[in-house]
Amino acid sequence: MSAPNPELRRQVIAIYKELLYLGKDYPLGFSYFRPRLHRAFMANAQMRSEDDIKRGIERADFVRKGTVYYLKRYRTLRKRYDGA
Repeated sequence: MSAPNPELRRQVIAIYKELLYLGKDYPLGFSYFRPRLHRAFMANAQMRSEDDIKRGIERADFVRKGTVYYLKRYRTLRKRYDGA
């Protein structure tokens, strides 16, 4: 079994950290978000093929973009109704 590409490893760690940071504002709380994120990444921990890892990074980036949009909407609504 060969060692994974260090650049891909760096990208995976970076997207994981970014998703963790976004999860701090998740409506159900960080304690709900973190275990699910960890489980999702651990489910793909056995990937060794560079193509599979790249597809996983693309999927995580897609999720990140959706999370950013969702949280932006959530924050806006919270400001409107909590501040009234």
